[in-house]
Amino acid sequence: MNASNHGATVDGVVPGEPPHIHHMDTPTAYQSAKLGMWLFLATEILLFGGLFTAFALYHWMYFDEFHHAAKELDWRFGAVNTAVLLFSSFTAALGVDAAQRGDNQRCAKNLLITIVCGAIFMVIKGIEYSSKYHHGLFPGTEFWNSPEFTQQYKMYFGLYYCMTGLHAFHVLAGMSLLFWVYLHARKGRFSERYYVPVEVGALYWHLVDLIWIYLFPLLYLVG
Repeated sequence: MNASNHGATVDGVVPGEPPHIHHMDTPTAYQSAKLGMWLFLATEILLFGGLFTAFALYHWMYFDEFHHAAKELDWRFGAVNTAVLLFSSFTAALGVDAAQRGDNQRCAKNLLITIVCGAIFMVIKGIEYSSKYHHGLFPGTEFWNSPEFTQQYKMYFGLYYCMTGLHAFHVLAGMSLLFWVYLHARKGRFSERYYVPVEVGALYWHLVDLIWIYLFPLLYLVG
């Protein structure tokens, strides 16, 4: 019997299906991929949850110092970055919707916009870090090592750099993941039956956005 009469190639791969999936059916692969990503996101939430808890504890212990240190941050930079990430999550969701409809061109376009928003976020964060360095509010600078810059202030900015730096790393990782998905969308790899990489990539990006939504008021508006 000719295998092509059943919509399959000689090696059993169905046209339009991802060629690398041989050991499980498509619905099972889809659910497994989503479950794996949700478990990974849970570990990320635990990681940042520990940092949030540490910040809340030290903020309670050194309220006046944290209140004063927070005034050194420009909330307008944080607000712009919040708006940028919220918009990027919207375009990521549009990319998933396009992939589910088999519209690879629209999917690639929205993913590219999301990646560009991530780049804008990183540029603004770089400007912030540079400003803090020139004002001596960065580890290793002269003012940082001066007696007037107390351990309480160092605690605030240490947590600030730790949390925002770790978040920036996740932004870069998310941009890399979405760029890989973008390249596949450009090649027309996704369809109504196969869009798992787009959905998983968007889930990761939504986590990046969600973490920043907590970081912004915690760090910039605490004062």
